[in-house]
Amino acid sequence: MKSLIGSFIKEQRRAAGLTQVEFALRSGLGLRFVRELEQGKETVRLDKVNQALLMFNHTVAPVPLEKRGE
Repeated sequence: MKSLIGSFIKEQRRAAGLTQVEFALRSGLGLRFVRELEQGKETVRLDKVNQALLMFNHTVAPVPLEKRGE
């Protein structure tokens, strides 16, 4: 199952012209984590997800359910 965050990271990484290896090195994350995140692994560390998102000036934040999909 693909995740929204994993798909977002993959799209942004590709748009930036980065391979998974380059992204892992620049973000300070492990290659295995980047691969698992992009593949939609359901159990990932939130601090590492935020570390990946910060590369694209984003972060995980609580959003009320009624705001989803707008």
